[in-house]
Amino acid sequence: MMKHLRKCVLQLSAISALLLSLAACSEQLDSAAASTEKAQANSAVVSLDVYKSPTCGCCGKWMEHADASGFETLGHHPVDLNQFKIDKGITAPYQSCHTAVSQEGYVFEGHIPADIIHRFLANPPANALGLVVPGMPVGSPGMEVGSRQDEYAVLVLYKDGSDDIYEHIGSAQ
Repeated sequence: MMKHLRKCVLQLSAISALLLSLAACSEQLDSAAASTEKAQANSAVVSLDVYKSPTCGCCGKWMEHADASGFETLGHHPVDLNQFKIDKGITAPYQSCHTAVSQEGYVFEGHIPADIIHRFLANPPANALGLVVPGMPVGSPGMEVGSRQDEYAVLVLYKDGSDDIYEHIGSAQ
């Protein structure tokens, strides 16, 4: 009887050791999975090259908004910003103060909310050049003035020069 009891205790010890090692492996796998997810999240950061005047304060504020929303912005100051915009397909009626360009070559002209850019990049319309917010609407990212909020449209600009409303931003009530 004692031999049998001793054999059972040894088997239980072996099973316990196995379960503890499995738990340790599981924690290591969870840790490795978390590290992988973190690395993927970091690699998912979208870089935007922002072309602007070196003295434009609202462009800097928009870049801060974009950075806080998961983008990584890098400012550039071309000698002829207007010609740069035209070369990118952004004609005068669509222009604002800055132009952001994604790694894929999409253009984002003006004070577009970062969440809208994220949605666009996740599913860009066919033949789209990018998004534009012409002018500088009060209340748009980088153009905050207290609680004022102008009504404005974010337009999708197509490669053929046409546009369509991508999203409408309402005024503050």
